[in-house]
Amino acid sequence: MERTGTYWQTQEELTYGSMVAWRNNARCIGRINWQMLQVRDMRYLSTAQDIFMAIVEHIRLATNSGKIRSMITIFAPQRPGHPGIRIWNPQIIRYAGYRQANGTIIGDPLHTKLTEVLYKLGWRGAQGGAFDLLPIVIQMPNRPPELFELPRDCVLEVALSHPDFSWFIELGIKWHALPVISNMRLEIGGISYTAAPFNGWYMGTEIGARNLGDINRYNLLPLIAKMMGLDTRSDRTLWKDRALVELNRAVLHSFALAGVTIIDHHTAARQFIHHEKREQQAGRKLYADWSWIVPPMSGSTTPVFHIPYENRQVTPNFFYQDDPWLEQRFLSSYPTKE
Repeated sequence: MERTGTYWQTQEELTYGSMVAWRNNARCIGRINWQMLQVRDMRYLSTAQDIFMAIVEHIRLATNSGKIRSMITIFAPQRPGHPGIRIWNPQIIRYAGYRQANGTIIGDPLHTKLTEVLYKLGWRGAQGGAFDLLPIVIQMPNRPPELFELPRDCVLEVALSHPDFSWFIELGIKWHALPVISNMRLEIGGISYTAAPFNGWYMGTEIGARNLGDINRYNLLPLIAKMMGLDTRSDRTLWKDRALVELNRAVLHSFALAGVTIIDHHTAARQFIHHEKREQQAGRKLYADWSWIVPPMSGSTTPVFHIPYENRQVTPNFFYQDDPWLEQRFLSSYPTKE
């Protein structure tokens, strides 16, 4: 420590620290499974190509033919006074957002800026459709970012159908099975791992109520309501609520039909209460961000809605990082390939 300002953590420290970081994260409702986290130590990798191959392997291992495994892959830590390894993608598997001349967006509006930046770096997109996989961008310390295309066969996607509406499958809606968060910094014992992609499994409302339902995302509620024949002229008909429920039913139904692990928000909330009791028995204080723990639909029907939580960040933990492409030097230092 005196000589270098840092130290190299043991495998045991890395493994247990990663588990505790998950347990400490105030925004996660699924922390009851913190001891099930599988930790992959990839700190020895030194090239973007090798890191990409480890990410592909993570996807395959964690997807596990639909029986999702909670997993984290940890790359080399950040050296004091130097930038760390960065994965530009907020999640390893995400869809492009193509801004059209008339201002509309095809695909995921959340990723229009990233898609535009990728074009500047030389990517030319896929088919220009609603569910085109984004390439992975990896940046080694003090090096230009590098782009890698995910092999199609490593990404499991679920086509959405509905248990009652035969027309639903014809809408062509789908979502990826594995949520791998890749833009957060893992901190254990004062050491920062700026590239440590990790995943659990989806809660249904993450897809149905947010990714597909939000007005600033895929905004599918008007389409679902139209197909259901609902009166959308007034909010008082509760057409949004009815469409939202059916969209979320479709997500849970489709994942179950495909044999892909997913949890509904009622079960997740009950498990969180059980987790809180376990933590109390272990003599630990549980911190939680109420606005994240309460599900984005039917909140008051879940037990977590009625409990005030103290929101505090403790370490080990996962922390947000600024998007690298927002720093102008990335866009000015590297020639575009337009």
